[in-house]
Amino acid sequence: MKVSIVTTAYNSEKTIKRTIESVLNQTYPDIEYWIIDGSSSDGTIDIIRSFEPRFNGRLHWISEKDEGIYDAMNKGVSRSTGDVVGILNSDDFFTSNDVISRMTEHFTDDLDAVYGDVHFVKSNNLKKSVRYYSGKQFRPWMIRFGFIPPHPSLYIRRSIYEKYGLYDTSYCISADVDLIARLSYVQKISMKYIPMDFVTMLVGGESTKNLRNRWIGTKEDLKACRKLGIKSNIVFVHFKYLLKSHGYLFSK
Repeated sequence: MKVSIVTTAYNSEKTIKRTIESVLNQTYPDIEYWIIDGSSSDGTIDIIRSFEPRFNGRLHWISEKDEGIYDAMNKGVSRSTGDVVGILNSDDFFTSNDVISRMTEHFTDDLDAVYGDVHFVKSNNLKKSVRYYSGKQFRPWMIRFGFIPPHPSLYIRRSIYEKYGLYDTSYCISADVDLIARLSYVQKISMKYIPMDFVTMLVGGESTKNLRNRWIGTKEDLKACRKLGIKSNIVFVHFKYLLKSHGYLFSK
């Protein structure tokens, strides 16, 4: 099974070296790596170029202006050739060197997608987990309450993207919610939870870095539900923050 990993980047020189190294260090042999850069003006491209010889032809990249992070993800998914595809953000990294190897062991022929857990750290202490986000409790009906499995742990078959489409670029923050809702709730693809910590993430992502982005994300979550015919409302979508505060979905 060939696995494609897609990283989107823009002025990521402070973190992307760690991201790339975590891909390079994976023990699984059949990995194709795509980096989609949004025309960075810092040292990001120099760092990417420095890694090319070490990947022996498995690293591919482009640098051009895009229409946002989901447009960049779509470029990466469209260009990749793996049997399954996953997204690794440019400020995150794989938690261990055997993540892809262990993931593929669970990815049987009857599955369309798998997902697991991630954990969050602060940039000044990458060893200390400040929040653990588990996909264990996820069920498709929970989307109406704003819940999805951790997007960086999600690996989807290429054939599913080809059949049901890519990320909807009309969303600023919640195209991952729309995609997962479309696939799991509407199309009812076969998905499996793997009890494994896939990715170490830095706190302060786009959806949660400030109150304004949280509000935009909440409205976009509701937009996705309404578009797909999932009964929800603004109160339901906000319910995810109550459960988060009690650690319901964010504990091992």
